[in-house]
Amino acid sequence: MSFPLLTATVLAPAIGAVATAAVPSARRNLAKWVALTASLVTAVLAILVLIRFEPGGDRYQLTESHAWIPAFGVRYELGVDGIAVALVALTAVLIPFLIGAGWNDADPKEGETPAGKRWRPTQGFFALILMVEAMVVMSFVATDIFLFYIFFEAMLIPMYFLIGGFGDRAGEHSENGQAKQRTYAAVKFLLYNLAGGLIMLAAVIGLYVATADLPGGSTFSLQAIAEARASGELTFAQNTERFLFLGFFIAFAIKAPLWPVHTWLPNAMGESTAPVAVLITAVVDKVGTFAMLRFCLGLFPEASAWATPVVIVLALISIIYGALLALGQRDMKRLIAYASISHFGFIILGIFAMTSQGQTGATLYMVNHGIATAALMLVAGFLITRRGSRLIADYGGVQKTAPILAGTFLIGGLATLSLPGTGPFVSEFLVLVGTFTRYPVAGIVACAGIVLAALYVLILYQRTMTGPVRPELSRMPDLRPRELAVVAPLIAMLIFLGVFPRPLTDIVDPAVQHTLSDVGESDPEPELEARR
Repeated sequence: MSFPLLTATVLAPAIGAVATAAVPSARRNLAKWVALTASLVTAVLAILVLIRFEPGGDRYQLTESHAWIPAFGVRYELGVDGIAVALVALTAVLIPFLIGAGWNDADPKEGETPAGKRWRPTQGFFALILMVEAMVVMSFVATDIFLFYIFFEAMLIPMYFLIGGFGDRAGEHSENGQAKQRTYAAVKFLLYNLAGGLIMLAAVIGLYVATADLPGGSTFSLQAIAEARASGELTFAQNTERFLFLGFFIAFAIKAPLWPVHTWLPNAMGESTAPVAVLITAVVDKVGTFAMLRFCLGLFPEASAWATPVVIVLALISIIYGALLALGQRDMKRLIAYASISHFGFIILGIFAMTSQGQTGATLYMVNHGIATAALMLVAGFLITRRGSRLIADYGGVQKTAPILAGTFLIGGLATLSLPGTGPFVSEFLVLVGTFTRYPVAGIVACAGIVLAALYVLILYQRTMTGPVRPELSRMPDLRPRELAVVAPLIAMLIFLGVFPRPLTDIVDPAVQHTLSDVGESDPEPELEARR
């Protein structure tokens, strides 16, 4: 029996979370090192998964399958394709940087004691981050639909406590006011995602009932259902398939988030610490877009084609709406949140363009957006910690007092607007090319999002980093070695993937071709005007 590498990749952060939580309360630094060690072990295991994955091999590799609840056809089934491998690697690589960036975020304030107004257990903060990592990785590798659903929903619990219990200390409100804002953001996040999860649960049950005619009886196995659909052994009535598709898609659209079910994201990111904000948009939200590729397109090809025009319109609204709202923000973190809504619009546009370029670009966008947002948001978090304010108007002239901080902020911002030479440019270019070949009007509208992105990023930089130095910032320290160690590798990855994306595209392309085959689509042939 081969070593269960995928299970080990899930268990490493889960065990690390338990070990971190068990560290005595007085030994906060030990808890941090335990959490960092667990995240590094997970990163090593994820890299081993990446190395052992063969792009030209079977669609699902490193598979594991064990009986779990035989009476209901539920199995412990794991497997990865090229898309899942890329996102597992992204998750595992980002978490150590988030732990490093949030090294002191959960420590009690000076003079604060357990009997004080607010106690922030360091152990709990890092344990929750590791638990989220374990659940996200399981969501990427689970090929049993019921198993996926359990972890898709379970990750809401640690995220709720990370948002509501460990919010940002910088804000316009008093301590009590900040606590109310955090609670509101956490509850809104939970209610939106629980509502989507309940709709999905109904669809999961419906799918189980609809597979009753299979030779082995009802099943939750993604591979078994997909193969039966491809062979014609399993067919759905048109209305049944559309209702099942909608049940899955609504849950994934909320998680993504897609307009108009996006409103929880700005609140959640704005009230969270910078590492938790990155965890939300760079890691957790990717489960939604990933699941659209794996489940919506893989299980319901006809319904996906039926819904494509509406989804494309919603994606375009997300692109423009998110960018316009980003332009009008006074709060730095909410600006980045609305920018992410715009970027998720590009990702979903690429998925439903139903072309290889679009879906490859969408997958690369998930990875590159995660890295770019992490770089920009973490530097913004360092800046906010120094000034104690999230308001853009409270800054100015930072590049004169903290040039390295300003420089890394600029690079993160330029990557966010998809500057050529950075990873997001390749992703956005492929999404637009894939969209233009099938939906040229949608491609033209999406291009407006690029212009707006340049505006909100450059205006943000101009207002915070240039101009005269504000008196409150005259002695602002530059990035410290720990902070630089967090940001520098992220910038290096952005540049590497911008100039040499082939290692990632080689892994993703075969999985994209399988997905297009599931929905019965192929790239449109170019129309060449005949010579006269």
